[in-house]
Amino acid sequence: MRDQEDPLPACSFCLKPKAEVAVLVAGPGVYICDACVALCSAIIGARSSSVGAEPSPDLAVWDAEAGLDAVMAGIPRVAKAGGQAEYTLAQYVGRARQLGASWAAIGQVMGITRQSAWERFSSKL
Repeated sequence: MRDQEDPLPACSFCLKPKAEVAVLVAGPGVYICDACVALCSAIIGARSSSVGAEPSPDLAVWDAEAGLDAVMAGIPRVAKAGGQAEYTLAQYVGRARQLGASWAAIGQVMGITRQSAWERFSSKL
């Protein structure tokens, strides 16, 4: 693979970089920090303690935002998280190629054509 600048991992939820959090847990192309895990645990705990109560609707983030300014402020955060996931995906594809995977096999596991896989990733390797 071609040398690429390895972006500093950041939480995929709050986007705080690794240097600003106590713990950053890596998943397949995503990361979550200890503060976001604690928030998730609190939300899940509150939901499970209200068993039998009327369930609250699960709103998409953009539905819960206050207005245009809040939605527009969210776009760069989502783009940054998407860029981080795209970088990690390219690393996985590069490793698969190093291990002998064909473009057809990579396309198949991604649900795209061989040609689409090659066009998307060959210049990043």
